[in-house]
Amino acid sequence: MADAVLIAAQAGRALAEAARRAGLRPYVADLFGDSDTRALAEAYRQLPGRFGTAPAADATLAALDDLAARAGNPVGLILGSGFEDAPDLIARLAARHRLIGASAGTVAALKDPVAFAALCARLGVPHPAVAAAPPADPAGWLVKRIGGSGGSHIRPATRSPAPARHYLQARVPGRPHALNVLADGRAIRLLAVTEQWCAPSPIRPFRYAGALARGAGEAPALPAHIVQAVAAGTERIVAATGLRGLASADLLVDGSDWWLTEINPRPGATLDILDRRGTPLLAAHVAACLGTMPDPGAHPAGAAAAQICYADRELAPVPDLHWPDCVRDRPCPGSVVRRDAPLCTVLAEGADRAEVLALLETRTAHLRAVCAAKKTHPEEAPS
Repeated sequence: MADAVLIAAQAGRALAEAARRAGLRPYVADLFGDSDTRALAEAYRQLPGRFGTAPAADATLAALDDLAARAGNPVGLILGSGFEDAPDLIARLAARHRLIGASAGTVAALKDPVAFAALCARLGVPHPAVAAAPPADPAGWLVKRIGGSGGSHIRPATRSPAPARHYLQARVPGRPHALNVLADGRAIRLLAVTEQWCAPSPIRPFRYAGALARGAGEAPALPAHIVQAVAAGTERIVAATGLRGLASADLLVDGSDWWLTEINPRPGATLDILDRRGTPLLAAHVAACLGTMPDPGAHPAGAAAAQICYADRELAPVPDLHWPDCVRDRPCPGSVVRRDAPLCTVLAEGADRAEVLALLETRTAHLRAVCAAKKTHPEEAPS
């Protein structure tokens, strides 16, 4: 029988699907309990809000203990998003389960904004300045939550003090990209450069929308000298922090200038579009965390992208839809999705960047139309 693996994340579907591709049996705990997550999981437990708070931390420990007992002898625990601001919880989890991924100390080093800025300065990696208090002119600064993910926590700075557990980062120009890597605590293997974009809302101007990986035959997303420089800087950070497993280095690129904004020490939102190689990425993640850097195989010939479809109206309850095959993170019928909250994820693959982006927009628009029609006429089944 295939090995069991424990998974905990804000949204665990992508990790569960990657586990199945890697021949593992996922036991999943997350916040949403989407229908495809539940279908992929051998067993499932729903978690409460922010993992770093005391009640949520205790609930997470209890849920994973229960899943581990059901799994028998799982190969270990893989963490996704949501734990970046909770290194103490990661340490508690690692004391009870074999952690496959970044250690609590590594996450603390990478997600403490002042310590990370100092590390980048010491290693010669360009990084925007950070501050704890608002400057006299806040126009060139952003407020970010410590350990935040997904971009929804980022706001333009004002003259008011930053809220608790937030910090200020200098605003720099450029287009967002990420280097997606596999790390073994010493070195990295570059998997892909992905392009990213936002879906701004009135109160969330930097909300993450999606990412795209170009095909092997296309012009690269970034010049080779920038990729080499970012990869070298990321490798220095990996060696200094002992980072292991799948990770991504987020950066802004403006002409020949670039700034590393953060390291995500976990499998990220691009897992769906990158897991198209000869070696399943979660198998590579496990191997790298255990000390062996595998060869993931050749870069895929075609392009791929994933985009979050945010609800443009409240769905309470979510209608019973026949979801297209291109849709993931499908909310259960009868659940509630608030306006501007993530509704689902839309995937697309194609020959090149242009084809994939066009397909992604067509599919997202069709999905919105189907949801609107089903909400207005619930007796009508979507095509």
